[in-house]
Amino acid sequence: MCGMSQPPNSRSSATPPARPDASMSLLTHVMDHSLDEGYAQATARREADGTAGLPRTLKAKLALAAGLVLAAMVVTLGAAQARIAAPVLAKERQELIDRVQRADAHADGLERDVERLGGEVADSQREALKQHGGEQGQLVALLSGATEVHGSGVKLVVDDAKGSSSAGGGGPRESAGFSDTGRVRDRDMQRIVNGLWQAGAEAVSINGQRLTALSAIRAAGDAILVDNRPLVPPYEILAVGDKKRLPAAFQDSVDGQYLHVLQESYGIRYALSALDQVKLPAASSLTVRTATAAEPKKGAS
Repeated sequence: MCGMSQPPNSRSSATPPARPDASMSLLTHVMDHSLDEGYAQATARREADGTAGLPRTLKAKLALAAGLVLAAMVVTLGAAQARIAAPVLAKERQELIDRVQRADAHADGLERDVERLGGEVADSQREALKQHGGEQGQLVALLSGATEVHGSGVKLVVDDAKGSSSAGGGGPRESAGFSDTGRVRDRDMQRIVNGLWQAGAEAVSINGQRLTALSAIRAAGDAILVDNRPLVPPYEILAVGDKKRLPAAFQDSVDGQYLHVLQESYGIRYALSALDQVKLPAASSLTVRTATAAEPKKGAS
């Protein structure tokens, strides 16, 4: 047994383990040699020639000083010019502000004149109607929206559904998905107003705009227009009438049921309440289309 050969020792011939970053040799080389060797050699040559660092000759120093002085002069002149121009710009800005304020004051004065002249015209019209029509003239002025009106009535607030988004172009509900957005359209507003008239309302306004027999409710894109004036939700509709009968009559009407369907199907919100006192302004754009002279009474000279 002593003569038997022993197996060779394999431990001495084993290969060393591989480095963990052996697969990243390129990145390791870049990190170890971040500066190119050519730059290092050029720096060494300049140091050997004595050209590295700041200029050593008098001519080079003078050129560097001249460049610094020129740069300082440019910066100084720019700052001085900006300081000189600042008061001029401030003066021009103040002049523009003064012009705008004068124009606003002039416009306010013109609006007051328009209101004063409109009141004088309305007074003259009422006096003329009293002479020729008596109480009938006041009724015509009330029904046509020429005068303010106040009394008991109702307030109906209509708003879009929560989280509703505007339609992508076109009129309301003209696109395929508009009916699911829960927005109030112009035809909805038309039916609501007509329902209030049919329920016995004597005068109606939407967001402070008085409606007359010639008022138009239309759509322009996503907006609802009343007499070419855009409305912004929520829509506050005021109606003068019998506060005890008008709410029930409207809710029981076809248009009131239509509004209820809008709430149930599309999430459109509305709230109806009776008020002891409702005040509506006169129509802002009342135009007389036709007029007939009153016939003189018999026996009048």
